[in-house]
Amino acid sequence: MLCYAEPRAMKMLRFRSPSVSSLAQEVQCTVRLLDDSEIACSIQRDTKGQFLLDHVCNHYSLLEKDYFGIRYVDPEKQRHWLDPSKPVVKQMKCQQPYTMCFRVKFYPQEPIKIKEELTRYLLYLQLKRDVYHGRLLCPFTDAAYLGACIVQAELGDYDPEEHPADYISDFKLFPKQSLKLDSKIMEIHQNELRGQCPALAELSLLQRAHTLDTYGVDPHPCKDFTGSTAFLGFTAKGFVVFQGNKRIHLLKWADVSKFKFEGKTFYVIGVQKEKKLVLTFHTSTPASCKHLWKCAVENQAFYKCAKSSQIKTVSSSSIIFKGSRFRYSGRVAKEVIEASSKIQRDPPVVHRSAVQMVQNDQNIMEPDQENHVQERREDEAVNRMKADEERREIHVDHEDEACAALTISDTAYSPCASVVPTPVEESQGGLNLLFQSPARLLKELHADPEMQLELQAERERELAREAFRQSLCSPSSGRQQMQACLLSAARLVVMATGLLVILLPLLLSGSKMNFLPYISMVSEFSG
Repeated sequence: MLCYAEPRAMKMLRFRSPSVSSLAQEVQCTVRLLDDSEIACSIQRDTKGQFLLDHVCNHYSLLEKDYFGIRYVDPEKQRHWLDPSKPVVKQMKCQQPYTMCFRVKFYPQEPIKIKEELTRYLLYLQLKRDVYHGRLLCPFTDAAYLGACIVQAELGDYDPEEHPADYISDFKLFPKQSLKLDSKIMEIHQNELRGQCPALAELSLLQRAHTLDTYGVDPHPCKDFTGSTAFLGFTAKGFVVFQGNKRIHLLKWADVSKFKFEGKTFYVIGVQKEKKLVLTFHTSTPASCKHLWKCAVENQAFYKCAKSSQIKTVSSSSIIFKGSRFRYSGRVAKEVIEASSKIQRDPPVVHRSAVQMVQNDQNIMEPDQENHVQERREDEAVNRMKADEERREIHVDHEDEACAALTISDTAYSPCASVVPTPVEESQGGLNLLFQSPARLLKELHADPEMQLELQAERERELAREAFRQSLCSPSSGRQQMQACLLSAARLVVMATGLLVILLPLLLSGSKMNFLPYISMVSEFSG
């Protein structure tokens, strides 16, 4: 495998001895990193996705790598996550050289629990992209704070002698920036974030971003059963649906029973307010529907399961030998957090982009004194973040209990195209559609009779299991259970006796018939 990085040069590495046959088997590919630099690789045709992912993580010296993945786009503009367990060549449908992107696949639920600064920096770069491409949509005040964190991380403290009046005009932070937003960003940057180093400013962004409803959302454009455009996503909280400028639905992972798809139709089966519900959505192509289903299965396993040993292979259909089968093969969130807490090494050096290295050097303090003040500032900031986190958790709990439509921004959720675009057909009327009533989306009964039959059968099975559990747990039914067991044993004895009565004469008669030829032969020889 040959690899090199741009713009930072890497040593050319080959993991196999060169030969005519091996060179003929090599495939060229490029992995684009979060800072838009690239790693060019020459891999073997049997190289699996995990090997390529490990190589990129080794390039960063990244240990907390379970949050990340490699993404690519097929010729039909459909996005895919590279399967670590399968060869790269068998997954790619486009012509060489292959182009892929290193991205965050699973967003940490609590960024404060990330152990290393390097991991937080990479997550910061991903969130910065999400903000710019409209995936991380939020209210005005939150948007201004996120923008100020980016400016603080990349410019440092505000200095009126170095920074002109419009010093953030060169920053492309949001899909649509206004003078009002720029003014608010500068106000927060100059007053609230002063003194924060790049690492702390990045952590401030992470802490604010992870409280937003669009945090971690990889939007999947769909049509609901009314024909209205909606964006589906999977977060650490659960399954979410966005329409217009509102989050119209949040189904927590504990309430999600199953994901299914057939053709271009995607089903979400779950429970809400102690009632079963089936949500139906339609994608533009069968390939996008299958990709949506795979993402749903992976996110459910990552965030819901306590151990990777609990992950099971799931089927896209309830009918045996029909549909796709898939199993998430990585570690789950709880295992990743536990592994992070056990990391014992000197933190690797974080190589930030050139603009982020611009810092104010007008410090008159001695190095030791400066470090002491900086550490005190960081401790105070982290303590404030933890206190804010506790208050937000209480607010989120009350908000989830309300189960009402939640306004996420003043503008409609409309993520724009990026390097790895979200396929949205303009012929569908675009994304600026009116918000539809959530009551219509959350109707329990749809027009699909097959889904209703399956739902009814599932209810009956659960009722039967519940009745059986209650019968086992009820102390008053112990005598009845004993009587039932004795009755069953008596029936078995009667059946066994009946079979013996029927089969024993047949066995005896068969034995006599088998002895007749032998007796005749003995009589002939004896005569």
